[in-house]
Amino acid sequence: MSDAQSRIRQFLTTHAPPTPCLVVDVDAIVARLREFQGEFPDARLCYAVKANPEPAVIRALAAHGAGFDVASSAEIDLCIAQGAAPTSLSYGNTIKKPADIAHAHARGVREFITDSEGDVDNLAEFAPGAQVCVRLLVDGPPSVTPFGRKFGCEPDVAMDLLRRAAGLGLDTAGLSFHVGSQQLDLSAWDVCIATAAKLFTELATEGIPLRRLNIGGGFGLAYSGSAPSLTDYAEAVQRSLQSHFPGQPPEVVMEPGRALVADAGLIRTEVILVARKSATDRHRWVYLDVGRYNGLAETENEYIAYRFETVAEHGGADGPVILAGPTCDGDDVLYQHTPYRLPLDLQAGEQLDILGSGAYTASYSSVAFNGIPPLRTYCLVGGELTDDA
Repeated sequence: MSDAQSRIRQFLTTHAPPTPCLVVDVDAIVARLREFQGEFPDARLCYAVKANPEPAVIRALAAHGAGFDVASSAEIDLCIAQGAAPTSLSYGNTIKKPADIAHAHARGVREFITDSEGDVDNLAEFAPGAQVCVRLLVDGPPSVTPFGRKFGCEPDVAMDLLRRAAGLGLDTAGLSFHVGSQQLDLSAWDVCIATAAKLFTELATEGIPLRRLNIGGGFGLAYSGSAPSLTDYAEAVQRSLQSHFPGQPPEVVMEPGRALVADAGLIRTEVILVARKSATDRHRWVYLDVGRYNGLAETENEYIAYRFETVAEHGGADGPVILAGPTCDGDDVLYQHTPYRLPLDLQAGEQLDILGSGAYTASYSSVAFNGIPPLRTYCLVGGELTDDA
């Protein structure tokens, strides 16, 4: 058991908050930030706020030198309110209204990611002189939770957009890409960096020198399987940068989210019912008070396979289960195909802990589908509840 898990479980034992709830150990997030800063000493880290936007998390990261990848006016206001400098924010969402751009610029944000002509034109009008990076759509190894083709553009379009941005007086800072969330194939970064390097060279010959490469996030974690270590990721990125930018390396920006906060969080949930669909069914259905709509959205297509542990000790045998959420929606089934086993004597009213659940859980919760409230979140600093609770 990690130190963070120990502190979280001590809090849960002492305070017994109603379930389901997410408890986040902020000290573990700060420690993880230091790991990133050690492995990527020359990169500027912008935490992906959408992974976990709790004020205590943002406040701690800002205090320890992180920047922020923001996707909306609300996230900009949140970060600034928690002590982040406006110039430390990168507006990474390529889909934004003119009013969003104007709000960001008025608050002091000067760095934007784009991937379309209309957005470039809006940036020139509502954030004149802003720094822009064009997001590339690059084919590479699939990630566990891929983005598809929603974000980014092909390299030839990216070049046209940077030419257009330069002509409109914007600061053509560079390029960005994202290899997909929970990317477990280390070669993915090399594919993207190689493509970016070619565009750097081509645009330089046209008098449009680029200086910045935003390599996004995507650094994976071991949920119920395995994943490369942070050192493995850092070495792969560094090898690619040295190979494809053999002269002066570009400024590197990175946007980790999951890899910073997931392992610092734990969801405690209660078993509502244990049932069988037929007398011959080997699988028991275990219904939890947390599901896809109040915290476990990433179980869609069973992409993310969380680790489950019983809170009470069981000494007997276990058996296969199907895990499902509490709502009246047939899609609110967490795992039907991914094999899970729980004790045969598991009873309604018992509690389970869902490990590594500090990212993309509470921030994905619905407002109140079926009248079930969003996932309650408690943040700990020094093992004690923060004032935000």
